[in-house]
Amino acid sequence: MYPDRVVSGMRPTGAMHLGHYHGALKNWIKMQSELPCLFFVADWHALTTHYDDPSVIERSTWEMLVDWLAAGVDPSQSTLFIQSRVPEHAELHLLLSMATPLGWLERVPTYKDQIENLSNKDLATYGFLGYPLLQAADVLIYRASQVPVGDDQVPHIEMMREIARRFNHLYGKEKGFEEKAQDAVKKLGSKRAKLYNELRTEYQQDGKDEALEQAKAMLDDAQSLSMGDRERLFGYLEGSRKLILVEPQARLTVASRLPGLDGRKMSKSYGNSIALREDKASVEKKIRTMPTDPARVRRTDAGDPARCPVWQFHQVYSNNDTQEWVVKGCKSAGIGCIECKQPVIDAIVKEQEPMHERAQQYLDDPSLVRAIVADGNDAARKLALETMRDVREAMGLAYT
Repeated sequence: MYPDRVVSGMRPTGAMHLGHYHGALKNWIKMQSELPCLFFVADWHALTTHYDDPSVIERSTWEMLVDWLAAGVDPSQSTLFIQSRVPEHAELHLLLSMATPLGWLERVPTYKDQIENLSNKDLATYGFLGYPLLQAADVLIYRASQVPVGDDQVPHIEMMREIARRFNHLYGKEKGFEEKAQDAVKKLGSKRAKLYNELRTEYQQDGKDEALEQAKAMLDDAQSLSMGDRERLFGYLEGSRKLILVEPQARLTVASRLPGLDGRKMSKSYGNSIALREDKASVEKKIRTMPTDPARVRRTDAGDPARCPVWQFHQVYSNNDTQEWVVKGCKSAGIGCIECKQPVIDAIVKEQEPMHERAQQYLDDPSLVRAIVADGNDAARKLALETMRDVREAMGLAYT
């Protein structure tokens, strides 16, 4: 069994905003202290929709990386790298494409949605159709066990699982597998070997999932096994195939509750965002000019927080006492909208202070970011090469 590992990436869109922080980065920062994490800039993915104007990708890549570091992604805990610097992603993508049914790509829900939403772009390209397969390669090449995603991305993870399952079925036919697996069982020792065989029978004959989990847990504890024997025994539990690619699990993340300044989704393209490292004066100006409850035309008019975009910011940034003060003051016209906005301004500025501090060293010396990424590229590529060695061997491409 391969060790638990988290993989996630973002397309380089330039500077991050607070929606990105509350929607993804805070979760990354939490996970990096729990499991080994690899976070990458998906620069090839940017080309699926911006193939006609790639000039912004390089600048956007470095801006985004500085924001990750400013937010608290720690290079001593996480591996940060750039997708295109690990060319094995492309090789695995190519090899997976040979056996992935076209219908699997066409049925991905976001495919048709994007075509409709980006009707101003010509997306009738293989790159756009095949981006879920490249996405699968990004994860499968690291044999990741967990991928943090929102609800809308769960179908992508399920397709990754299907691709891994199909690959293992097609190419996990190791010569003499059954005999090698049975030899590996004996290496467990008589007591564990007996339990392994009983649990395997319970799972394969009776479909007991708990038996499968119990057997996997036992194998995790069997320190004396070689990696090859461990892979065989995991594959032998579920059938007669060697496990080459790991089926990742979706790790659902809570969607950001932070809207844009106008109540819609926060997005630079809507002009309603606050950058992660926005200047303090700019933050104050943007919050002070936010639209509020349209019923509050005058200071003396009572309002309803539920109709005000500022209230949604309070739900993210304010404690219970402040929220009660807002509700009471707004509904009774006891406070004005400018008063209501001040705690939000103070909270955002306070949240951003350490981000400005962390970012400054990288702005002063950009070579620091380059060094972090160079190390990350090397570490990621080492893992990717291990997987590709096994993939090539399984597909009969390891000859010299």
